Amino acid sequence: MARKRSDIIADELESLIFDGTFAGGARLDEVQLATRFSVSRTPIREALQRLTISGLVEQIPRRGVFVRQPGLAELVEMFEVMAELEAVSARLAARRIAEDALDDLRSTNRRCQLAVEAQDADGYYRENERFHAIVYRQSGNTFLEQECLRLHHRLQPFRRLQLRLRGRLRQSMAEHEAIVDALEAGDGEAAAAAIRKHVAVQGEKFHYLMSTLKPAAE
Repeated sequence: MARKRSDIIADELESLIFDGTFAGGARLDEVQLATRFSVSRTPIREALQRLTISGLVEQIPRRGVFVRQPGLAELVEMFEVMAELEAVSARLAARRIAEDALDDLRSTNRRCQLAVEAQDADGYYRENERFHAIVYRQSGNTFLEQECLRLHHRLQPFRRLQLRLRGRLRQSMAEHEAIVDALEAGDGEAAAAAIRKHVAVQGEKFHYLMSTLKPAAE
């Protein structure tokens, strides 16, 4: 399926924010961005809306859209909560997951593996999103599913970015396999531990993400 132009632009803007081209506090002008990407303002607005949801930019009434990178403490706190929410989802899903959902997870993992072999971090991330959404849904708890999706969207740029860390794709793939094995076995505690390890920011992932946080513009 072809990706929307606005999603491609949003991905590119994320990269420009992370590499410091647009530093914290920088104003993102719709007209200038439309010229830069050779598009109308509509996909620019859609891309900025996605970045607003993820919290990488902030829309200030009558002033415009500005880059807003979270501080390190805020980012770590969000990942801590995300890891625990996903652990609860996996624990519940181990008791409630349907066989066709397990089949969907296996199919998603096969596509993840193809992305690993192609060293396609963005392609892997898109399948990774599907993988996690299935686990949230199979928790059987709609409120929990919505909270997981909300925070997942907030952390999307950072979860996508850490996949570029050397060796991370294969490590993430192995973690996916452990999650599916635990869900198949109906082992809630093992599923919770596996997905918590998968999501938590620690070790090399922590240092890599920390290095991406750019100071606000002077």
